[in-house]
Amino acid sequence: MKYPNKINKVYKKEINYSNRGMDLENIINEACKYYLDNDIAVIYKKPTPIGIVEVDYERMVIKKGYFKEPSTLDYNGVYKGKYIEFDAKVTKSTTSFPLSNIHPHQIKHIRNVIRHQGIVFLIIYINNEYYLFKGEDLISFLENNDRKSIPLDVIETLGTKLNYSLKGLEYIKGIDIAYKELI
Repeated sequence: MKYPNKINKVYKKEINYSNRGMDLENIINEACKYYLDNDIAVIYKKPTPIGIVEVDYERMVIKKGYFKEPSTLDYNGVYKGKYIEFDAKVTKSTTSFPLSNIHPHQIKHIRNVIRHQGIVFLIIYINNEYYLFKGEDLISFLENNDRKSIPLDVIETLGTKLNYSLKGLEYIKGIDIAYKELI
């Protein structure tokens, strides 16, 4: 922008990606509450297992702690008699979803849920869109590709696009579409 006296100022908007996963979790949590309040599904955010070493009881603050074990996936519960488990993932990439966003212990857990006939998936936020990406499609992609990321066109083709409304992120509709043979 040009100001009087030939002063040039350039404004650069800083983009903060540190809380983008929390934003996705917040709208999923809204949906979980809606589904529970309306007796549609019982799905909860799982707490991360933490060991507490030191507590300030006067201020009710944990001063020192550690992660007891790696967390599996973010959410689990029951919908129409089926066990459901999923994880929320966000990427700033506009062309693909980096597989480095999924930890090896999470992939092992996804395989286990599939083997026991549960419904397991990722909710991926990419390019301002939400997709339900089935665990079976993730495992198939991993087994049949050497890529380090899932291209956007694969997510768009195999994934189920999710809507956001006043009810939160409508992932139950996505489950009904993606898993119609199981539900």
